[in-house]
Amino acid sequence: ARTAPSDQQSRAITAFLVERKDGIRTTPLKGKLGLRASDTGTVFIEDVWVPDENRLGEIGEGFKIALYTLDNGRISLAAAAVGTSQTCVDLTTAYVQEREQFGKPIGSFQLIQDMLADMVVETEASRLLTYKAISAKYSGERFTKPASMAKYYATETANRNAERAIQCHGGYGFFEEYEVARLYRDARVYTIYEGTSQVQKLVISAQQTGLKAFI
Repeated sequence: ARTAPSDQQSRAITAFLVERKDGIRTTPLKGKLGLRASDTGTVFIEDVWVPDENRLGEIGEGFKIALYTLDNGRISLAAAAVGTSQTCVDLTTAYVQEREQFGKPIGSFQLIQDMLADMVVETEASRLLTYKAISAKYSGERFTKPASMAKYYATETANRNAERAIQCHGGYGFFEEYEVARLYRDARVYTIYEGTSQVQKLVISAQQTGLKAFI
């Protein structure tokens, strides 16, 4: 909630834990491209009184708390993206070993090998960046930069790997019967929530140079 004039910028916001009560309602959002097993909706808060005992942190620390929460969320999302990338690798490896064209497995074709090699390397790089972010967090370091690096690279990789997986599956990859189609839909939102890929670049650059693009 805003607890000070807007000219105080980040110090104008305070965080509160809002209990579900009268004045709070939710509306489900339907028709998502992916993540269909996860409920998504809009929360409306109108004329709800929240006591000071529900305050999180000190007055004016809401923005700081929000950023810390985002850093944690970005690590979690990076880990989820690594899982998606690895699943794409596993499914594609199995498929190209089994699927045959011209009398031999398509995994022996050089262009398939090229795509699969990129999938394997980028997945491992994503995993290591995520491990580095986790290590920074639990060692007590400030982990904003490694969290954004992991989130940016791992989520972009998940999208590339999902696309490559479909490409390696050929026409079959376009059908929902094959799991790679779901992975392609689910991975798309990874580069959007918890801060878009473009926002992650701004965060990384600001942490590197000390010159912020944000207030």
